[in-house]
Amino acid sequence: MNAYTLLPFIVLIAAMFLMTRSAKKKQQQAAQMRNEMQPGSGVRTIGGMYATVKEVNEDTVLLDAGPGVELLFAKNAIGAVLTDDEYNRIVHGVEHDLKSDGGLVPDDASSLTETDETDGPAAAAAASDDKIDLGKKDAAEDADAAGAADAKAEDEPKKTDGDSDAK
Repeated sequence: MNAYTLLPFIVLIAAMFLMTRSAKKKQQQAAQMRNEMQPGSGVRTIGGMYATVKEVNEDTVLLDAGPGVELLFAKNAIGAVLTDDEYNRIVHGVEHDLKSDGGLVPDDASSLTETDETDGPAAAAAASDDKIDLGKKDAAEDADAAGAADAKAEDEPKKTDGDSDAK
């Protein structure tokens, strides 16, 4: 047998080995994450529900989804164990990172467009209330131009394709 005929089979076997290896690694990480769950941890289920762990058993987890709402889930149904900051940010909308407050964009753009009069001629030109010509015509000029085009079209004889009844 030729080595070139065995090459596709070798490549196929190597690819299958690498895929199963990475899948096993992901499964082990997920199992480790689920085993490290503790009461009080914030979690997201595979269905997208956010809750707090109340009790952890061998195969099940008791979740507190709200006041008076306790749900029993299989451990395999837990998609992610969240950090406290991440859980509070998602569920309660609470930001603990004070450094990010300086980079927030304001609700209105007025603070971004304010300029000092001492910035020079560019600031003085921007602060003036004169209209800026953007190359647009006034509405009256548009109406006059449209009326002139209509009148010109009415004066010209209409062209036909030659199959008219007026012979």
